[in-house]
Amino acid sequence: MPRLERSHFRQSMGLLLTRRFGTFWFASLLANIGTWAQQMAQPWLMLSLGASPFLLGLDSFASGAPVLLLTLVGGALADQTDRRRTIAIFQSIQMVCPVVLVVLILTGQVSPWMVIAMSLVVGVTDALSMPSFQSIVPSIVRPDQIPTGIALNSTQFNLSRILGPAIAGVLMASVGMAGAFAVSALSYVPFILVALWVLPALPAAKGLSVALDHRQLLASVGAVAREPSLRGGLLTVLTTALLCAPLITFCPVLVKEVFQGSAADFSLALGAFGLGGLLGASALLAVDPQRDRRRFSAWFALLYAVIVLLAALNPWSLGLVALLLCAGVAMTVSNASANAVLQSCAPSHLRGQAASMFMLAMRGGMSLGSLVTGLTVHAWGVREALVINGTLALLIHVIVGRVWVQAPLVAASGD
Repeated sequence: MPRLERSHFRQSMGLLLTRRFGTFWFASLLANIGTWAQQMAQPWLMLSLGASPFLLGLDSFASGAPVLLLTLVGGALADQTDRRRTIAIFQSIQMVCPVVLVVLILTGQVSPWMVIAMSLVVGVTDALSMPSFQSIVPSIVRPDQIPTGIALNSTQFNLSRILGPAIAGVLMASVGMAGAFAVSALSYVPFILVALWVLPALPAAKGLSVALDHRQLLASVGAVAREPSLRGGLLTVLTTALLCAPLITFCPVLVKEVFQGSAADFSLALGAFGLGGLLGASALLAVDPQRDRRRFSAWFALLYAVIVLLAALNPWSLGLVALLLCAGVAMTVSNASANAVLQSCAPSHLRGQAASMFMLAMRGGMSLGSLVTGLTVHAWGVREALVINGTLALLIHVIVGRVWVQAPLVAASGD
């Protein structure tokens, strides 16, 4: 691991003081606090309604499965339409979902299937708008600042992982679960407004019909997939999402059914994961932006697989908190490093598609992993399912990582 330097850290923090990036960072923090408040409340609500581990996995699958079908279209939208409009339309639709859940909870009409239906709507809108969101940072910083911008963006995301569950825990204990969903709904507003401000508009001639040209879509996907330095990053992220991310999806099962914990214990566990992510992202800020980050991604992905195995065998509730702290570090360093490689090496006219493929690997992998792991949890138990996942992830990361870090790193070309 390269030596961390204070000068790089100070330069990285200076980007946070710029008007456009700083405003975007803060609006994103607010939005993600709301998202994580809902992510804390939703699985606990499902379990409180009597949902099985399979339904918990199905809920996660519903929110992530549309990525498998629609995120490449979202990447085309990000590259060839007005990203401001894309974000505003789909995020506004998504904002309605927590509002509906608040009404259902307050009227006593909520059921697990209604929650899953709202997750499906969120998944569709995410798939179509997240590539536009992911390509914001490269649009508002200089090319040499892209790794720093992505690392800074990762710090706010992981800070929200601490603050969101903490706020949700307080609200759930005081005003009930509806409070966490209300915070989620309100958090969309500042992000939509800031996205409309910071993003440059594309010419009006570039419309949806151009973006959905399937031949151009397949060509851009193929161009990204053929580049070894990009392909290795995508495979690393996919393996982590498919086999390691279910540790977080089924964390409420571990807390409630294995350790007989409460919502406060679940909040503590998620907060530890967020704190680990914040520490990992902060460490990346002190790394020279010019360094090759593939080794970071590969080694920390391997570490995450080991942590999943240890979590499956761990007999102590506090041990789970400590392991989730380490998991947050490992996941953030690995995924943020892979994303930095993708966004730095992809040609500028394909950055939206590279972002969509990153989302496809991460969100699509998480959705499939949650569904399959839900089945294995139902059949054999949560500990046994995590042992299987951790072992498979360990083997795949060893194979993929060795090939990826030895491939030549190609710098991005212009339009």
